Parts: sequence; structure tokens; C-alpha cells
Amino acid sequence: MASARMEIRDGIAVVTMVNPPVNALAIPVLQGLEKNLREAQGSSKVRGIVICGDNHKFSGGFDITHLRKSTQGQPSNDVSDFNAILCQFVEGGSKPTVAAIETLALGGGLEVALACNARVCTPKAQLALPELRLGVIPGFGGTQRLPRVVGLEKGLSMMLKSETVKAEDGLQLGLVDKIVDPSRLLDEACALAKALADGSAKRNLSLYRKDKLPNEQVTQAILKEAGKQAKRVQSVMPHVALCVDAVAVGLSQGPEAGLTREAENFKKAVSSPAAKGLVHFFFAQRATNVVPGVTDIGLKPRPTKSVGVVGGGLMGSGIATACLLAGIKVVLKEIKQDFLDAGVGRIQSNLTSMVRKKRMTEDKARQLMSLVKPTLSDADFSQCDMIIEAVIENLDLKQKIFATLEQVCRPDCILSTNTSTIDITKIAAKMKNPERIVGAHFFSPAHVMQLFEIIRTEKTPPQILVD
Repeated sequence: MASARMEIRDGIAVVTMVNPPVNALAIPVLQGLEKNLREAQGSSKVRGIVICGDNHKFSGGFDITHLRKSTQGQPSNDVSDFNAILCQFVEGGSKPTVAAIETLALGGGLEVALACNARVCTPKAQLALPELRLGVIPGFGGTQRLPRVVGLEKGLSMMLKSETVKAEDGLQLGLVDKIVDPSRLLDEACALAKALADGSAKRNLSLYRKDKLPNEQVTQAILKEAGKQAKRVQSVMPHVALCVDAVAVGLSQGPEAGLTREAENFKKAVSSPAAKGLVHFFFAQRATNVVPGVTDIGLKPRPTKSVGVVGGGLMGSGIATACLLAGIKVVLKEIKQDFLDAGVGRIQSNLTSMVRKKRMTEDKARQLMSLVKPTLSDADFSQCDMIIEAVIENLDLKQKIFATLEQVCRPDCILSTNTSTIDITKIAAKMKNPERIVGAHFFSPAHVMQLFEIIRTEKTPPQILVD
């Protein structure tokens, strides 16, 4: 059951968030935090407070099932007043607070940690504010505290790109104050809380820090550039501009005004079609992980190290690019050298575009291109783990291709078609083992679109679907 519990260890109140598996900030957890923090701040037995998560995890963020209700217009609890709790009892209370972060602190979890006066984490901890992936913005003070803790440019980048920061990078940025072994996490956090309480360590109020903020001219330049980026996608993703706006208001009018704007903009974002769609997508993705008769029979996916792509057109080259981005070697096959050269060129263009947009370095692009093997021969598919056919929608052609693939590929190689209009059982009609075929339908551009359909027949083995 979701909750928060408290124990006092040598004058330090250890408040633990409990909501397996990732201690999501469900309403009972928020209520438990408020109750325990009020009690700890008011107790003469308590000198300092440590906030941690149960079962070796800090918190994976706000409860997304609650967020889904909000995006669908269903009645749900208003949690906007939790910001006041963080300000009053975590950041600004008479007793100092330390976040003991193990494994992860994401979204609202990191916002709780940012409100603490210091943060200690384990070596493998991951830190992020990924709310924009769900069509909303940070709602527990993240738009105000993060830029003040790690700097404006990095703070905006972490929020707008949903970047995950590892422990070592977090230490360099000032996002955490110390990295300790998991076995020592609570002891070290309690020791730091005592040091803050007796004044031997500096107590920080993240909301009011200015030492990481640039001067006015640089601030305006950074906000202007972020605003330009947000404007490009505002028609479909209004939450990006709402996030930048909340940050800007906090810097120009003060953090209290920023928190107010953050709350206003969060409500605007959560009611947008973008949030409704992205939250739906989040749950739909996870639903695909549970397929009766496939994922519940003890099968494990086999490694995919090499993929063959038949056809180097727009779709084939996009599929090849998607494989490369996943670190998978690609064998690209065409029927003519001119077609093959054009296909390789399209892959190169896709990667070059990512370099130009600063999503990839030139060295990384060269490294990925080295994973491509262009060929005019089906024989080069002999060692591939999977083949994806991406030629024109012609049934006879596809039947011939799969009859050949069945002969040249390993018996355990997955044979798939990207068709969007032809019954795959018809494509497999001339195969000796038609059960080997499966639909692998990408959406264009394949290396950009996240939606991917797996189409099975009545005879498709579960192992192929797991793979």
C-alpha cells in the first residue's frame, strides 16, 4: 500500500516513501510525506531530516495513473498545493533536509530531492525531469529549482530534452553533493543532516540560489533561443513553450512568481491534446510488454546483432538507420548498384541530419556508417539474426524474396515483412515453413517514428514475437 513512514535515528528523522515498484508519488505518498514532515519539523527530538525511498529506489516520479485521469478530464485530486509543502517543510523548515537517492530520482522524485537542502546519491543513480515526454511540465518546483542548481542552460536542456544525468555528471553539475556506496547511503545522509544542523556544512535553499545563473544578457539570449525552439513545435507540443515561460517568469519576477506560473502552466499543459496523446502512448507502450501466451511462458529474447534489410528506398533506408541507432549491424541489399548507392546515401543523409541538429557527433555518425554492409547478393544474409523486407507492395515479388530468404538464411533467422497492405499469410504462401514469417511494420520516417507494429499469424511461434 502506498504510504510514507518515519523513524528517528539518533536525532535524525528518516522519512521513507513507499509505493512499489518505484515509489511513485501517489496521493497517499504525498499525504504521508506531508504528515511525517510536519511532525518531524515540529518535534524537539529531531535535529534534521533525511528523505529516502523504499526497496533501494528513491522515486520514479509522480503517479502517472493520476496524471492519466487529469488528461482525460476525470475527477482527480488537486496536488498543486504540494509545492507549498516542499517550500515550507522540506526546503525552508527549521530542520535541514537531505535527500538519500538510490537508483533513480525522476520527475517529481527529483523535484522532492531538489527541495532538500542537500543530496547524496549512489554511484548508479539516474536523475531526470522527463515530464515533457508526457506532454506536461515539472509541477513540483522543477522549473524554478533545477536552473538555479545546475545552471540555466543545462537546466533547460535537461527539461526540454528529458535528459537523464548519471551520478558522476550530477556531482560535477552540483545536482548532488556526494556519491556514496549503497551500503552507506543512509548513514552518510544522516551524517550530512547533522552537519547541516550544527552549521558545519552549508545549507542551501535551491529556490533562492543565484550563483549558477548567468548575467542578464546571457540569460535573455538563452531564453530567446529556447523560446525559438519551443515556437517551432508549439502547435502540436504547447507544453514546451509553457515550460520555458515558467522558467522565464521565475528569473524575471522571482521564484515565488515562477512557482505560481508553473502551477498555472501545468494545468494548461495537462488539459492539452498533446498530454492526452502522450500519456496514452506511455501506457500503450507498457501494455505491449504483457501478451498472453507470449510473455508469460518463460521465454527470453535472443540477441539481435545483425539485421538484413531488403530494399534501400525511403522506408528501407529509414529502417536501416533505426537499426544502426540501436547499435545493430546492417546488411543492405538492392538489385542494382545505382539503387544500392542511393540507399547507402539515404542512410548517410539521415545520420548527417542528426549531426547537423547536434543530436550526434560526426565521429559517432562515422562509427555507425561502418556498421553498414551494402550488397547485391542474398548470400550476405546468411549470418543475419533478422531480415526485414521493405520493397514495393507487389505480392509476386515478395513471395519470390521470401522463398529465396528461406533458403539462404539460418533456420533461426527471423523473416519479416514491412508490408502495410498485403496479407502476410499470402506472402508466405510459397515458403516451405510459412510460420517463420512475421509482420514488422514501421512508420515513416522509420528512424524517427516510435510506433512499430508486430503482426503475427495463427502459426507464428511465441519465440519470434519475444525476440
